[in-house]
Amino acid sequence: MRDFVERIRWKRVLIALGLLAVLVATPWVWVQVGSAAYRHDASDVPDAPVALVLGAGLTRAGTPTPFLAGRLDVAADLYRRGKVEVLLVSGDNSTTDYDEPTAMRAYLIDRGVPADHVVADYAGLDTWDSCTRAKRIFGVERATVVTQEFHLPRAVALCRSAGIEASGVGHDTSAWFATTSYGHFREVFAAGKAMWDGLVAKPDPRFLGPRENGVTSALRR
Repeated sequence: MRDFVERIRWKRVLIALGLLAVLVATPWVWVQVGSAAYRHDASDVPDAPVALVLGAGLTRAGTPTPFLAGRLDVAADLYRRGKVEVLLVSGDNSTTDYDEPTAMRAYLIDRGVPADHVVADYAGLDTWDSCTRAKRIFGVERATVVTQEFHLPRAVALCRSAGIEASGVGHDTSAWFATTSYGHFREVFAAGKAMWDGLVAKPDPRFLGPRENGVTSALRR
């Protein structure tokens, strides 16, 4: 009798683990498969009016971290190739002493991108907020999303769910093996929130606000 009860207990454990695996895997598969056709190299990404560059942190000196600098270098390269016309830099400026978008904009201008072709979104507090604000606040209809390669599937999937005809180009961080490995691991679990935001809840960004014409005006120049 004890053996029978023990077998039932283990079956329940295995069923629970199987259900947990499905719950974790389903969003990850949605992110990967849903974005696969829209992830490109800089050389073959379709032309788009806008590159949406997502924030990735600042150093103590207030300059872009190496990962963020990598994203910005990719975006500057897309601009020089004529693949995009305007760069929309989206990051965190939720406190007065932390300003990702201004640091991102300064970095790009220092590397030759004209100032009037770099537009800042100061309320891109996470990937969904950056995507939905690009659409709802800045009127972006078609864009190339720029981020790290491990983050690119989720970023493209969320921007497409936000109503943007989005493709993406990723910055290769394989030289930072430990951090990149952690990034891939984290994305497995971040996909759950992404699927909830992109397919189910579609929440407003934390800061919505009025429509801004920065991107539209820059495209006219």
